[in-house]
Amino acid sequence: MRPIALLLACATLVLPAFDAPATAQQQANAAPADGPTRKFTGADLFGLSIAADPQISPDGRTIVYVRRSGDIMTDRMQSSLWLIDVASGRQSPFAANGASPRWSPDGTRIAYVASDGERAQLFVRWLDSGASARVTNLPGDPNSLAWSPDGTRLAYIATVAGEPSTLGKAPAKPEGAKWAEPLEVIERVTYRNDGPGYRKPGYDHLFVVSATGGAAQQLTFGKFDDGGPLSWSADGRTILFSAIRGPDAERQVLNSEVIAVDVASGALRTLTSRDGPDEAPRFSSDGNRIAWIGFDDKRRAYTNAELYVGDARAADPRSLTASLDRSIEDAQWAADGRALYATYDDKGRRKLARIGLDGRATVLAENLAGGGLDRPYTGGDFSVSRTGTIAYTGGDGAAPADVWVTSGGTPRRLTDLNQVMTASKTLAPVRKIAVTAPDGRPIDAWLATPPGWQPGTRVPLILEIHGGPHSAYGPTFSTDVQLYAAGGYAVLWTNPRGSTSYGAEFANLIDKNYPSQDYDDLMGAVDATIKEGVADPNNLFVTGGSGGGVLTAWIVGKTNRFKAAATQKPVINWISEALTMDNTLFTSRYWFSKLPWEDPLSYWNRSPLSLVGNVKTPTLVVVGSQDYRTPVSESEQYYAALQIAGVPTALVKVPGASHGGFTSRPSQSAAKASAILAWFDRYRGTAAPAN
Repeated sequence: MRPIALLLACATLVLPAFDAPATAQQQANAAPADGPTRKFTGADLFGLSIAADPQISPDGRTIVYVRRSGDIMTDRMQSSLWLIDVASGRQSPFAANGASPRWSPDGTRIAYVASDGERAQLFVRWLDSGASARVTNLPGDPNSLAWSPDGTRLAYIATVAGEPSTLGKAPAKPEGAKWAEPLEVIERVTYRNDGPGYRKPGYDHLFVVSATGGAAQQLTFGKFDDGGPLSWSADGRTILFSAIRGPDAERQVLNSEVIAVDVASGALRTLTSRDGPDEAPRFSSDGNRIAWIGFDDKRRAYTNAELYVGDARAADPRSLTASLDRSIEDAQWAADGRALYATYDDKGRRKLARIGLDGRATVLAENLAGGGLDRPYTGGDFSVSRTGTIAYTGGDGAAPADVWVTSGGTPRRLTDLNQVMTASKTLAPVRKIAVTAPDGRPIDAWLATPPGWQPGTRVPLILEIHGGPHSAYGPTFSTDVQLYAAGGYAVLWTNPRGSTSYGAEFANLIDKNYPSQDYDDLMGAVDATIKEGVADPNNLFVTGGSGGGVLTAWIVGKTNRFKAAATQKPVINWISEALTMDNTLFTSRYWFSKLPWEDPLSYWNRSPLSLVGNVKTPTLVVVGSQDYRTPVSESEQYYAALQIAGVPTALVKVPGASHGGFTSRPSQSAAKASAILAWFDRYRGTAAPAN
């Protein structure tokens, strides 16, 4: 299952004055540079680029991909489109702004989404002439683009505005009068979403438009949100999508179905019916089969998403990956229809495999990477040509994701987007360390040591905890890790029980029991770094975001071994979180056995707020001001409780930031990490002697 994640990380902070004298290391860290420095700094975030969404042409000769780069003038990551010649690796610019590029079936055109100056619209560019044409005039952003097999039409999803709810009627307003805004009436179960904010009236629906422009045809209607990806049948008569529809749709959480729409008439056929999500449907190239991703929902905290195949009506479905015990992230048909290419996380790494119709999997690449920059989460995108050549985003801990290609042999790297940065900066090396939990389970963990660290010397350690809690870290690039290491800290990150990529049993060790023994796994990882002679036991620090923020607050309520902590966008009180998060139905349905008012003690016993009386560790609290996943009120509760208890604390709010967009602006990402370092430096003590 890909659950609603409690993920991601940002902030400008002015800390109260601190009277104790600074250590020599702190003075060195704070000293202004007289010239260029080889240390990785917050300013370097503006110089980073990351590759995403690589789309390979049908003939396998050319790749178009999204390059996201920091823009210091707008303080945002800007997206542009670039072409790569697969044979030579030569790059050329395609569009100064754009996203979601998709090749036409004959490889002569690329459709993409770009701003027309006011709104995002759908464009098509002809490769031979270089000419582009806008083919939509939409009020909402188009997404999930899909070409018809004959290349004459494009299908996409866009928002159709609706009328706001009303209740009663205000008096008539005199002409020219300046009155307050009208009442806002909310009736939807899920009335706000993290990122977009409070939901405007309207729903997402499926459209088709000519590839040369003109009026678009709306195919789906109603008070339901329809979603991609979209897939056309070989004859161009049917499009597959997924949605939660029906009279009780608003009260369903993970119960989407695969739906087919007739392009000519708009008639809908629901092809799946089980209790559980069925999504990402794709026709095989001949139209004789359908593949999709889903699972039977047993109301567990975690369930593997499996790859299913059925006939052209999704009948007689069978899982190809039931024995894999890993969750499928994405899947695409091979051109011959005899297999699918799929990605899944395995032991902290995203892998790409060819999966035959008999379920046999052959791994083709193990270094997929991509997604965010701030923390080392697993990720990665891919696409497949008709010839079987695969383009994907990959990398390691030394740099953000680049574009790679493989055709079944040794993968080949095509871009080096951060070559200047990596050549001019001394980055922290990343290595895997062996950790055994107290109950004997092996736990994957990685350690970054400060640039120039010499074996045999002990340094302060930051334990960085991932969110989710059902997600995974891996040995990939992370700006937070590099900034912490440049500040003189070793950084430890782990995949404790509950993490994904180790099978359903491991993930569900915290089912209806989170936080619990994941605490022991984290402490075991810290002990391992001390035993290795790296971590200074007198200078231990802990931080984490979302689910990692939960565990940070839980840890300081359980032990005083850490000198300072920084809990980022945490859940502090499970009752208030369950009733104020953006997807209101989720927490009480999947993470607890009963509703909050039916069993309040269970919610309280797993809430970090219940442990505040034990906390002695100076704890910083960081949250985005527009976080609707773990709402701001969670962090404010904890800050107030720590103040009442007399625990040293400060509250950092990241202006305008959502939960998922916590570090989307480079300046805030850099400032957030700087604030945490400043807090930790405040409590950093004298180093312990080496072994």
